[in-house]
Amino acid sequence: MGVFPWVAWYAFRRHTAYPLSAVAEALTNTVFGFMRAYILVALWNERPSLGGYDVADAVTFCFLTQALIGPVRIFGGMELTERIRNGDVAIDLHRPVDLQAWWLADDLARGTAALALRGAPPLVAGALVFDLTLPGPGTLAAFALSVALAVLTGFGIRYLVALGMFWLHDDRGLNSVALVMSLFFSGMILPLVVFPGWLGEVARALPWAALIQVPADVFLGKHTGTGLLGALAFQAGWAVALLAAGRGLTVAARRKMVIHGG
Repeated sequence: MGVFPWVAWYAFRRHTAYPLSAVAEALTNTVFGFMRAYILVALWNERPSLGGYDVADAVTFCFLTQALIGPVRIFGGMELTERIRNGDVAIDLHRPVDLQAWWLADDLARGTAALALRGAPPLVAGALVFDLTLPGPGTLAAFALSVALAVLTGFGIRYLVALGMFWLHDDRGLNSVALVMSLFFSGMILPLVVFPGWLGEVARALPWAALIQVPADVFLGKHTGTGLLGALAFQAGWAVALLAAGRGLTVAARRKMVIHGG
């Protein structure tokens, strides 16, 4: 077994080591899911078929966003940021392994753990109370692939933000900007389908749309046939572009490395 499967395995064990904490987070996500769901029900009762969604689609979208918060890490952040700040990244860069691939393996395991422990409860709770739009087996398989691409895209964004520490030495400003962009343009606050005119077109073309809006639309069956292939290609394209940008920035960061206090 190569090094990266071992990294992923130990990361998965680490992120599942505290199941009670995961249950608490899942419960919190579920409670906020119900709060948001009733707000959306009120909105869609006033504007039926808003953005091509009916009430069931809007409520399903709400609980999907709550389920995906953990896997795509919508609020951002990486442990790599702190390692760059305190200089421990020098150890990482001296390891005979690729820095980006190491953290990608770690993040894929983290996303899998979050999906397993925190993803299902909001959806199950929502289905017990509301009439959700549920997919068939084929759509569910496409949704699984879409979630995997969303996790890759989310990692690509957060990895670039983390590497910004090599130049800025303080991640608060960059993380704040990334958080606002992530919340607003992913569909976390409102489905992007309700954004009007050019704002909606721009929002749906940005990489953050691949985190929640696209997986949710796949789950809801809004993409079929060539449209489904196009949606998955959109996610894959952004994932590849962001990972390629991260690769280039990693090379630049090796030359720029500054260890605070040394």
